[in-house]
Amino acid sequence: MTIGLPEIESVRGLVDAVAVRTPLVESRWLSSELDLPVWLKCENLQRTGSFKARGAAVRIARLTEEERSRGVVAASAGNHAQGVALAAQQAGIAATIFMPDGAPIPKERATRGYGAEVVFHGRTLEDALGAARQHADETGAVFVHPFDHPDIVAGQGTAGLEIIEDLPDAATVVVPTGGGGLLAGVALAVKERRPGTRVVGVQAAAAAAFPPSMAAGHPIRLPEMSTMADGIAVGQPGDLTFQLVRDHVDEIHTVSEESLSRAIVGLVEREKLVVEPAGAAGVALLRDVVLGEATCELPGPVVVMLSGGNVDPLLLGKVIQHGLSAARRYLRLEVTLRDSPGGLAELLAEVGAAGANVIEVMHERVSPTLRLGEVDVHLQLETRGEPHTEAVLARLRECGYTVVERG
Repeated sequence: MTIGLPEIESVRGLVDAVAVRTPLVESRWLSSELDLPVWLKCENLQRTGSFKARGAAVRIARLTEEERSRGVVAASAGNHAQGVALAAQQAGIAATIFMPDGAPIPKERATRGYGAEVVFHGRTLEDALGAARQHADETGAVFVHPFDHPDIVAGQGTAGLEIIEDLPDAATVVVPTGGGGLLAGVALAVKERRPGTRVVGVQAAAAAAFPPSMAAGHPIRLPEMSTMADGIAVGQPGDLTFQLVRDHVDEIHTVSEESLSRAIVGLVEREKLVVEPAGAAGVALLRDVVLGEATCELPGPVVVMLSGGNVDPLLLGKVIQHGLSAARRYLRLEVTLRDSPGGLAELLAEVGAAGANVIEVMHERVSPTLRLGEVDVHLQLETRGEPHTEAVLARLRECGYTVVERG
């Protein structure tokens, strides 16, 4: 179970047969906010929509003829599923994919579209992994692990080689992290090609198994997870990936659901890129640094991996709303005023004069906190962001209104 730069370099031809070389593009938005060069490695533009096609291509290409005849089985929330399904289809191999209940519909449909059989099992990736292993034992199908295998790590590491070849002076590489296959592969490739480059992993705070595992000195399983970032919702690092991350990665940080939402909104609005929550984790960390919500050593140039773009349109709509709210571009207020003719019109006139757009208005006349002759007005407003929100609040309070901001 050892792997190094020679193994990663040796599999490039296998990866090229299935995956594509994704672009590395400069982000003027993030560069200006951090005051240093920031580049985006766009694996969201990869075939199947994520980096997972790389590792799957290598693992399946190296199967023997006897193994191919038995077919393959895998477990995935969706991205690994599509990578395995595509690689198996191209190799003429039968594939069965176990997915946790509630896996994103577009990922399921895409997996079926590549010819794989999809079976739903359990609530988490770990549940699906157990079912896939049992299926392998019962049928003889070859189990293709989503991250904890040398072939998978080597395949993912080719993305790191491309980064260093396209930007040789990269000083920091930031990588979204679940089970650690991508982070381990990229760290190996980057560190052995350019030892001085920092490699930083980023996990969703609600599904971060690496920090406690690092503290314990061995992989630790999380008791529960709850995050929109299904692509990195992995409850326990692998044995191989834990070792490689421990030995080659400089830092691991976590980001909140609000940070993920803000990052997705920024990528859509400023970079014109659709990225799933897991794929936006690195950008979320950079935005946290800009906002003073995180401290991380980031010498430039910085490369941020956008690891995937497979997001359900319904979820994307909800995430964008959440991100706008987190950025205080949606403002929910409770305003107490006298229940008299013209009172609401005067309040809305002040809101309009402050430049805010009214989305929703609701009256509440019965409440234990209200005095006789008072009414609570619940407002949902659209603003231009943090400074504008503060200006709206200040204007209403100057006008004598009692204003409470609601989450």
